Amino acid sequence: MTLHPEVVPAQQDTLRMTREECEGRFLAENLLLIAARLELPKAEALVEQARKWPNPRFTLDQVNLWASDRQTGGEEVVPPLFGRFGRNQQFGMELEQLILTARKRSRLVELEKVKAEKAGVYFAELLRNLKLDFRTALTHLQYLQSVDSLYRSQREGVSRLVSVYEQQVREGHIPRSELIRLRALELELAQTMTELRRENVETQQALKVLMRLPAESYLTITDPFPRNMPSALPTLPQVLETARQNRPDLDLALLEERIAQRLWEYEKARRTPDITIKGAYDRNGNAMLNFFGIGASLDLPLFDRNQGQIRHAELEARQAKNLVEQQTQSIENDAVRAFRNLEDALRFYRDMEQDYEGSLDQLRQAYTQNFLDRNVSLLEFLDFTEAYLKNKTIILEAQKSLNDRMEELNHAAGSDLF
Repeated sequence: MTLHPEVVPAQQDTLRMTREECEGRFLAENLLLIAARLELPKAEALVEQARKWPNPRFTLDQVNLWASDRQTGGEEVVPPLFGRFGRNQQFGMELEQLILTARKRSRLVELEKVKAEKAGVYFAELLRNLKLDFRTALTHLQYLQSVDSLYRSQREGVSRLVSVYEQQVREGHIPRSELIRLRALELELAQTMTELRRENVETQQALKVLMRLPAESYLTITDPFPRNMPSALPTLPQVLETARQNRPDLDLALLEERIAQRLWEYEKARRTPDITIKGAYDRNGNAMLNFFGIGASLDLPLFDRNQGQIRHAELEARQAKNLVEQQTQSIENDAVRAFRNLEDALRFYRDMEQDYEGSLDQLRQAYTQNFLDRNVSLLEFLDFTEAYLKNKTIILEAQKSLNDRMEELNHAAGSDLF
């Protein structure tokens, strides 16, 4: 019995896309990016709110709704303001306006502006991390497709040999043990292909979430497996300088330092009391029938001069400064690690002969034909098949590793160097 598993599970919605099309869809449809884009208008709304003056306060009090004859003796003791409104009535009105001192409002606006800037940089940092996850998963899917194609081709060749050997066994030309060994090889290849499909499904799941694709869809990358080999690498000092200039996580640390500094300035300004100015009108509640007056009020900073909040903000500013230095060191080490890993991957890839893969394919055809012609024993054929698959897989893994290391260096530098 010959096994013929499907390479791609039966799917109603098979999507065939290039890498460029996949990345375009990722940038336009990723839900995390869509949500992060809303952070900037949210922060800008808070900047606009910080610019607003406090609302004035209007107070109406001391109102008597009516005056009895017992109170007035039946006479008009207070004339109306107009018509009958205000006749024998008392009421007071007051208008208050809070005046922020020590540039509190402008300092708060500056604080919110830095927070709005941070929202934009946060989006860049999220995009940087998601792009690494996305491109790595995309390369892994292409790798799995290439390995699956390799095993499928090898398995089809073994299946044809099994068919030939079945006929030879029936005719009594070869022992049945050789047919059983070929069937065992066919089964081993089928098992490997099953594992590849399982890994393919897991990679598909990650990519469909990143690209916002339907869960029932099946993604196939139409581009050939990338065999990118950079002609020359940037120097390590260039990579380090690029990372310092472009890494959003360093910008976030610097913005946190600026926020802490702005907050410290704002808290220091809060120790200066704000002033409330007032305008009042009193009807029949004073020595004068119609009393107009002005006034002002402020807190006396005798006990609370915001010392605790000022100290807290000062320590946060010092803490943020230390974190900037720590983040700078982390970024530099990350860039060096990614650069060295790419050098190693590139060195290994270059050490392979350029025509080695083609020589393997030619040798495979020759071994298969010699096996059919009985010039090569079954044991020699099986040993070569194992070596062939192992070496072809090593070549694909080297290509995948090189692409992954280039993306890691892009990620570490904060810029697409490749």
